[in-house]
Order: sequence, then C-alpha cells, then structure tokens
Amino acid sequence: MAKIIGFIGLGIMGKPMARNLLKGGYALTVYNRSQPVMEELKRDGATLGSSPKDVAARSEVVITMLPNSPDVEAVVLGADGVLEGAKAGTILVDMSTISPLVSQQIYGEAKKKGVKALDAPVSGGEKGAIEGILSIMAGGDQEVFEAVVPIFRAMGKTITYMGPAGAGGFTKLANQVIVAINLTAIGEALTLGAKAGLDLERLIQALSGGMAGSRCLEMKGPQMIKGNFQPGFKTDLHYKDLGLIMEAARALQVPLPTTSIVQELFSALRVKGRGGLDHSAVITLLEELAGVHAHTQS
Repeated sequence: MAKIIGFIGLGIMGKPMARNLLKGGYALTVYNRSQPVMEELKRDGATLGSSPKDVAARSEVVITMLPNSPDVEAVVLGADGVLEGAKAGTILVDMSTISPLVSQQIYGEAKKKGVKALDAPVSGGEKGAIEGILSIMAGGDQEVFEAVVPIFRAMGKTITYMGPAGAGGFTKLANQVIVAINLTAIGEALTLGAKAGLDLERLIQALSGGMAGSRCLEMKGPQMIKGNFQPGFKTDLHYKDLGLIMEAARALQVPLPTTSIVQELFSALRVKGRGGLDHSAVITLLEELAGVHAHTQS
C-alpha cells in the first residue's frame, strides 16, 4: 500500500517534486511558508497542513525540501516542528542540500523519538524536478532507504544509497564542486571563443563531441550564449552550497583550491546583484573581465 506522505517546502524544486508524487498516486499533505503555492497544490489534489507538526502527525513519510541548514533545523527540531508531530516509526526524508554534519545531528535527534531519518539531496535542477528524472543520493539506514525507494522513483531516475547518515549530503557537496567548477570552465571557454570571434553555437557542438562534453555544457551552454539566465538553480543557492563545501572540507582537512576560487567568483556575482540569476551567470563576470559584452546581462 502506498504510504501517506507529507511534503514541506514548495520552492523551485519542491513544488514539481510534490506534483510528481501526486501524479504517482500518493496521498499528500503539504506545508509551505507562503500560502499561494499551497493553494496551487491543493488544486492538484494535495491536502493542506497548518504547520510542520500537523503535516508530520498526518503522514507516514515526511519529506523536507528547504533552502539551508537553519531552515531544516527549525522545521524539524523547532517548536511546532516535524519531531513534535511524528509518531515512532515515521520516516523523515530531508531532500534539501544542507551541512552533512547537521544531517547527522537530525538523524540522532530523530532516533531518540523512534523516527527514522534519511538525508537524500538531489541533483538535476528545476528541469530534472519537473521531468521526474532527478539524481537522488541517500544517507541513513539501508532498510529505511529501501522502504522509500518507490517514493523516490516518482521523483527521480538515478537513486543511489551512499551509506550512513550524512553520506547523501557529502555526495551532494561533491556534486556541487563539479557543477560549479564546470560552469566556470564553460564560461571561460565561451568567453575565449567569443573574444576569438568564433561561432559559439558551433563551438558548443564541437566541444560536446569530445572530452570537454558534459551534462553542464549540454544543459547550460545554449542558455549561456543566449544570455538567458532564468534560474533553474540560483547563484545564491549555489553560493550557499559552496560555503557548506568549504566548511566540510575544513572539517575533513581536504584542501579544495579550485573550489575556493570559484566560491570567490560566485561571491563577486552576488555583489553585482546577480544572486537571483541562474548559476551559469558566472560567465557574465568572465565576459566583463575580457571586455566581451555580447552575452552579458546585469
């Protein structure tokens, strides 16, 4: 029998993920800080919860999809939070990208109440969320992971059990290292090509067929040369992730020299007021440095 699911956090990623659960036939209770998006989900067939505690009380599985560690701590551990409403045996699945150290803390607090917690962040951006093809990387107890795999299949395509609590979060941070550096590298390559007078569409075509080809180039390259930086994933959020990456790297004593440079580029992008643009907008900084303005949006 399909489990009764609660979903908290209906942002760029959370809303399409929740919709895919409804399409998958799951009974869904939702909660979000802003009301209009809750009404949208109600029209799609969801029940509205009045608080995280209320959502947890009505659900067998509670999914959270929130911006950062403090948001998850407040929603799960705070007053009127998930753990106040959850029964023993409830499964909590945090799909946000937060500090893996906080995920481990939440796992421990949940366990005291008989609640089973997974950290299961995702990759694939808004497009992947809408299409239900996200990559989901999970940490926690393997039997809990296996119990929710059918739920994951309604939202994602590549579903991987990574190990104990926090392992999903560390995997997502590794993912974000590659994406941030890759987008910056693509920005540098396209800026070089623009300054050299190359046809940038042909440049992408040529690069895609060789070792330089990547999902980032395929998904973001055409948008970058059009100057289309409508956010599939905001620079502000990736900058937040870069902070989590460097914090984890310091804790584990792992030098990440290239990531630290990219973090500063993303910081400069935000200083210029572009934090709300897609993370591929890092190219706009590189174009300005090179004096190539054809594809820059402020």
